[in-house]
Amino acid sequence: QVQLVESGGGLVQPGGSLTLSCTASGRTFQTFRMGWFRQAPGKEREFVARISRNGATTSYTDSVKGRFTISRDNAKNTVYLQMNSLKPEDTAVYYCAASAAFYGSDKDNAYDYWGQGTQVTVSS
Repeated sequence: QVQLVESGGGLVQPGGSLTLSCTASGRTFQTFRMGWFRQAPGKEREFVARISRNGATTSYTDSVKGRFTISRDNAKNTVYLQMNSLKPEDTAVYYCAASAAFYGSDKDNAYDYWGQGTQVTVSS
């Protein structure tokens, strides 16, 4: 079992920046591909970003490309999501997730463990 805990959410003005962190329990963090998802009220959960086990490969949904950066520090069992140029439509609960799948995926059913979520609100 893997436990994931997100932090760093909050209220930010449009155009501002915020960095989310997700820390995993145990010593198996480097065996998992990691992803970030988000869910706004009344909307389905959507893929945001993912990163390979060694951090060499990343992928993003089109709406955040050029604005968000996913990274990881395996020594700290932590994955990050740096969010710049934030827009009101980025407002959502953000979840980190861990996948034991062989290939990276933007489908939520490929992820085995999920954090509790952290609220990000972008508003003036």
